[in-house]
Amino acid sequence: MISWHDLYTVLCAVVPLYVAMILAYGSVRWWGVLTPDQCSGINRFVAVFAVPLLSFHCIAASNPYVMNLRFVAADTLQKVIVLAALAVWSCLPARGGGGGGGATRAPPIDWSITLFSLSTLPNTLIMGIPLLVAMYGRYSGDLLVQVVVLQCIVWYTLLLVLFEFRAARALIAGQCPDTAAAIADVRVDPDVVSLAGSQAEAQAEVAPDGRVRLVVRRSTSVSRRSLATPRPSNLTGVEIYSVSSSRNATPRGSSFAYGDVSATGAAPPLHGASMRMSSFGAADLFSLHSSRQHTPRPSSFDEHTVRARSAAAVAPSYDPKDMPTFEWSSGASAASEVSGLPVFRGGEHRAKDVRRLVPSEAPPVGMSRAMRPGERVASFKAEALQDALAKLESGSADQRQNVKDDGGENGGGAGAGRAGGQAPAGVMMRLILTMVWRRLIRNPNTYASVVGLTWSLISFRFLIAMPIIVRNSISILSDAGLGMAMFSLGLFMAMQPKIVACGNSVAAITMAIRFLLGPAIMAATSAAVGLRGTLLCIAIVQAALPQGIVPFVFAKEYDLHAAILCTGVIFGMLIGLPIALVYYIILGLL
Repeated sequence: MISWHDLYTVLCAVVPLYVAMILAYGSVRWWGVLTPDQCSGINRFVAVFAVPLLSFHCIAASNPYVMNLRFVAADTLQKVIVLAALAVWSCLPARGGGGGGGATRAPPIDWSITLFSLSTLPNTLIMGIPLLVAMYGRYSGDLLVQVVVLQCIVWYTLLLVLFEFRAARALIAGQCPDTAAAIADVRVDPDVVSLAGSQAEAQAEVAPDGRVRLVVRRSTSVSRRSLATPRPSNLTGVEIYSVSSSRNATPRGSSFAYGDVSATGAAPPLHGASMRMSSFGAADLFSLHSSRQHTPRPSSFDEHTVRARSAAAVAPSYDPKDMPTFEWSSGASAASEVSGLPVFRGGEHRAKDVRRLVPSEAPPVGMSRAMRPGERVASFKAEALQDALAKLESGSADQRQNVKDDGGENGGGAGAGRAGGQAPAGVMMRLILTMVWRRLIRNPNTYASVVGLTWSLISFRFLIAMPIIVRNSISILSDAGLGMAMFSLGLFMAMQPKIVACGNSVAAITMAIRFLLGPAIMAATSAAVGLRGTLLCIAIVQAALPQGIVPFVFAKEYDLHAAILCTGVIFGMLIGLPIALVYYIILGLL
């Protein structure tokens, strides 16, 4: 039986968190105390220092050798069951929508990712530990720390893998649809840290050995934004769990055909100029200023080439179409292989464009026939080029089979490639693991969780106490982490135009999944592994906590149902405390 004193104890532990959130909301919406720039600074501090140190402090202080394996098994089984059910649903053939002309439905994998986030990933660290410690004592806090460790190391990583898989599939199908099934290798430039949205672009190249290789580069729009004046973030609170990296990455090189350059009537830049990849037309190319803060990129022109092309641009009797077209790059990165020739250019070129890269006539006067090894022109063997050309025009038996297999119900062939061509599983796996690894090593929470778990294993095994000077240095910031995280969440709420951003009916379904379906599955899995009494109550209440903010961070970054997750975070926080108290009272009566 729950007494009034028990309810008062819970309120004393949780209400101060809401006070911090309301103060942050009022500072932006009501009083105008904080500007967007100041909100971004606060969120950056919370992301880099407060929350990671809070995670480290909680994990390092928990004894991993007294883990309750049944509690961990119940939490794990809940997520595995949900994942399995959603995986089966994703593999089912999509049924046709209603009568034509409507908006296209989201693929099953999109909804699978969102439903998994809503039903299994609550706000355990910020909201759960203070609430359940007040309800069930200190032991419940130790149990939730075990869940936090698994969330940070296993489940958030798995969620990131799902998002990157979806982004990789969309990137390849959108930019390399006709060559996806023929891709045999993948290379990701060092400054690419995510495939989300428009942060990366891909193209298929023919490697010197004749194989088709997928090259992923940083998007030109991201490169331009990284050189512009920083603007305040419109995500505010979401950055407290996701730290963007590579803000000053080297801009990518530009890649133009000479025919496009000569059409401008201007001479190409000399060796000292550094050019960035542009999405503009050729006429806009030379209006961009040179980069002043990056090492100049090597150019693919010698002086004879510059003179010849300058003369060709101004000579009225010369027809540029008679000039053999070469692909050139002003920005090959140090990690790239200069002998490669990009002939597909993200699906924009076809097999006929490959022929244009091989001069059929002698070069004009002033154009050197022998190219230097560092130039990205037709420098690999003629056999490799002819081999790639034959694959593109007629298609080998293996390629046709891959396209047929990947095309599935679309019928295979070129049409299937355009509809959603997929790269081989090995290539996709290497691409996804590369991106996930780069994201993890740039996230302070990853280091906080791993280092905290390592220290707890050592300290509780050998009974080693943390030095007081180190412990106090950590606690002075970790103690502020809880309040600062709630404050940052209030800033995030204040920056959103609506509390219910996805509509009332969708919000109702979202809340039902978060506060009813998730706890129901947890109750079933807890009973299945033998949890009874207080342990069962703790498992159910922690599953009924408000929506975690990390899934929303990913949803916003990867542009997948962000309005639904935003509603789950904001509206869930407002009704989360009353719902948790209802569960607490009902379970206390059983």
